[in-house]
Amino acid sequence: MNKKVTLTVQALQRMPYYLQYLRKAKEQGIESVSSTSIAKDLKLNDVLVRKDLAAISTTQGKPKSGFAVNELIDNIEDYLGYNNTMDAVLVGVGSLGRALLGNDEFEKYGLNIVAAFDTDESIVNQIISGKQVFPLKRLKGLVKRMHINIGIIAVPGEFAQDVADLLVGSGIKAIWNFSLVKLKVPDHVLVQDENLAASLAKLSLHLRDEMEKN
Repeated sequence: MNKKVTLTVQALQRMPYYLQYLRKAKEQGIESVSSTSIAKDLKLNDVLVRKDLAAISTTQGKPKSGFAVNELIDNIEDYLGYNNTMDAVLVGVGSLGRALLGNDEFEKYGLNIVAAFDTDESIVNQIISGKQVFPLKRLKGLVKRMHINIGIIAVPGEFAQDVADLLVGSGIKAIWNFSLVKLKVPDHVLVQDENLAASLAKLSLHLRDEMEKN
């Protein structure tokens, strides 16, 4: 993509949904799709979707046929950096960590977990889902040697900040945080929190409200 595009956080968060929709359309042999159809199927505002897609598309959508599916897929993947594999390391090979290591979907979005780390000697040196588990003490050297920029934290909360400090000290620039702890990191390091407990609380509150209506 040649043009410089800056999307709002909200628009950026919608892009993976568009991409998933378009990939399914491609599998079904659909060659073009309108923003109106996408908006209807994803239950989004038509004007909003048209604005989002126009911002990242290299060509204007046609009035009758809409956007070319293959081209729009390429545009979104290019903008999000999915065409450039992002190497990452994972710290914490418990149940959650193992699930993350075994998730093949990450590769579709350009994320490649190259290695995992843990302090449990019974896990260290194992191969889990094709990934080598190293002792935590080897993290800094491996990250620096391989120029890794992304660290994934899947350890219990009481260890999360220490792991974050280690990752930052190793040169990590972005952290995907699956602990329930708000991490303290330098301004140049991005932290994306995946708070499963908070998501569950939202579900529980919604369920309670719906049950009280009956």
